[in-house]
Amino acid sequence: MSSKIKSKQSSENIPLAAKMRPCDLEHFVGQSQAIKKNSLLYNILSFSEKVPSMILWGPPGCGKQLANLATNDMKMLRRNTILFLDEIHRFNKLQQDTLLPYVENGTLTLIGATTENPSFHVNSALLSRCRVVVLEKLSVDVIGFIFVLIYFFFKHSPTIVMEDEALDMLAGLTDGDARSALNGLQLAWEGCLAQATETQRAVSTITVDIVKEALQRSHILYDKTGKEHYNIVSAMIKSLRGSDADAALYWMVRMLEGGENPLFIARRLVIFASEDIGLADPMALTQAVSTHQACHILGMPECALNLTHCVMYLAQASKSASVLKALTAARSCIRQHMGPQPSVPLHLRNSSTKLQDDLGYAKGYKYPPDYNSPVKQDYLPPSLKGTKFVPS
Repeated sequence: MSSKIKSKQSSENIPLAAKMRPCDLEHFVGQSQAIKKNSLLYNILSFSEKVPSMILWGPPGCGKQLANLATNDMKMLRRNTILFLDEIHRFNKLQQDTLLPYVENGTLTLIGATTENPSFHVNSALLSRCRVVVLEKLSVDVIGFIFVLIYFFFKHSPTIVMEDEALDMLAGLTDGDARSALNGLQLAWEGCLAQATETQRAVSTITVDIVKEALQRSHILYDKTGKEHYNIVSAMIKSLRGSDADAALYWMVRMLEGGENPLFIARRLVIFASEDIGLADPMALTQAVSTHQACHILGMPECALNLTHCVMYLAQASKSASVLKALTAARSCIRQHMGPQPSVPLHLRNSSTKLQDDLGYAKGYKYPPDYNSPVKQDYLPPSLKGTKFVPS
């Protein structure tokens, strides 16, 4: 049986995702574990006179705006101020530190929302004073139910009918992100509405093909936590390695347009600078680290320029895997050695006591600055004498 969605003519230029945002807990769909009746969060928001500081951790589009309900409630009841910070992981350490004393003395109740693991992206001192509420991806059934609710939201003709296969595809490909699903649905609905108006049809159908086109238009096929996430970053790295600046830039921009954290991209560029360029162009690492710092300071959208700058530089730089090969060889030597590792030769040890002098610490060591040319002396343990890790 097809799901029906009726259009609503409106002069308001409001996205469907915003129109469908719930106004209270009773109309909130999904997050059955986090806000079920008698759960910690449900009881706090429904009955408690004091809302504790908390971090809402979950994927994008799963409903972190729930904290706004608590904010409005506090304002109406004239209780202490609640500060709601969306994407709290984008605030640097200094910015997070400035909040700490106000949270500690109760001036502010902090509610932070993040798509990143708070253990890694929220200061430990601030995190210890907050309760972490984990939000889950919305299931296909939940997103499908949201679509059914839209039937009651749109009241006027022409009627838009959605094939079950199209609904399932849209709910499945948006990977638990209700906002993306509704944005895709809105694009598909607008396309069908235009067709219905042109042909003067009373009923128009959203098909699988229309959904595919809508998904491509809304750039939601990039899943920044799933396989496509790793496929695209792999494509960027391989394009950089192949010195194809155009392809590398394409994959990088595709990640940004899909909502990727710019710091993730910057970290990959820092790794690439040593792994694939290394000593062939020592400035590559400086460029990549500077780009990472710029992304940390500026954030989006400005840091897209810094990332473009770096991607173009790294793609055009000379390539060498000598650093990776040297690290791999040294690591393999150490890991394959059975038993205790060789001791440090006595002449390479520092001597700070008479006993160490008597034992021969630092004895015979030649201090290179005292010589006009490189000093020939052994720096490896005797058992590894002559071993080469660095490619010639």
